[in-house]
Amino acid sequence: MKKIKKVVSLAMVMALGVSALVGCGAGGGEKKEAGGGQAVGFSVSTLNNPFFVTLSDGAKAAAKEKGIELTVVDAGDDSAKQISDIEDLISKNIKVLIVNPVDSDAVASAVESATKKGIKVIAVDRAVNGAEVECQIASDNVAGARMAAEYLKELVGSGAKVAELEGVPGASAAIDRGQGFHEVADKDLDVVSSQTANFNRAEGLSVMENILQADGDIKGVFAHNDEMALGAIEAIASAGKDIVVVGFDATDDAKKAVEDGTLAATVAQQPELMGKTAIETAVTIMEGKTVEKSIPVEVTLVKK
Repeated sequence: MKKIKKVVSLAMVMALGVSALVGCGAGGGEKKEAGGGQAVGFSVSTLNNPFFVTLSDGAKAAAKEKGIELTVVDAGDDSAKQISDIEDLISKNIKVLIVNPVDSDAVASAVESATKKGIKVIAVDRAVNGAEVECQIASDNVAGARMAAEYLKELVGSGAKVAELEGVPGASAAIDRGQGFHEVADKDLDVVSSQTANFNRAEGLSVMENILQADGDIKGVFAHNDEMALGAIEAIASAGKDIVVVGFDATDDAKKAVEDGTLAATVAQQPELMGKTAIETAVTIMEGKTVEKSIPVEVTLVKK
């Protein structure tokens, strides 16, 4: 009987010891965060666009390689949903928030909420206006659009009538690409129409149809992204017109259209590299190191 009591007592002592060790390992009883404190949240503007799917895939691959727990949420091009998504990510005790804003102004309040909780924020592809971020990773959209406009002018000639398909209003990429385009077009081309198609292919088609009904003498089109450019090409083909179209992003569909000769050119970004760079920057931040405020990703013109 005494032997049994000794065994029970020893088991109890061992159990208490293990409990104490677990308590110490968890930082004084605090809940240990997922991924050993290496949890990162990524709020993407939309996954209904090949460019942002590639951006997200680049981040996921880098996170897997580095052992980071990454949660990706899709805002569906809805600013209100993006704010709600970010609030959910904050509640998951993430260390770093990567945000690709739907609207660069509207997302500021959610970013401020994250920073107040001690969460570091990285903006990718699009800027955050009105709130401080640790780093912005983006292509030079102004330079890329300027490059596109110069090439469009080369193809259609100075003074030719052209149209512009704009991206989501308020998105920094749309603002910057519009700026770069107009720096050239307002001097050397006749911009007869600038309308938003929200970076969407179906809207690009319908908006282009309306533009052609209003003015059938258009010689060229600059679209703020390839999805709208491809939609515009469909409308132009249906109308039996011969109009030069230049896009932006160099998605797989766009590069094929360039090879086929239906799309004159597209500006190549590197979304996979941007996603990878965002994760690598997040890791650097979590290691307590400083990062550059702006990390540019090179753009080039893709033409046949």
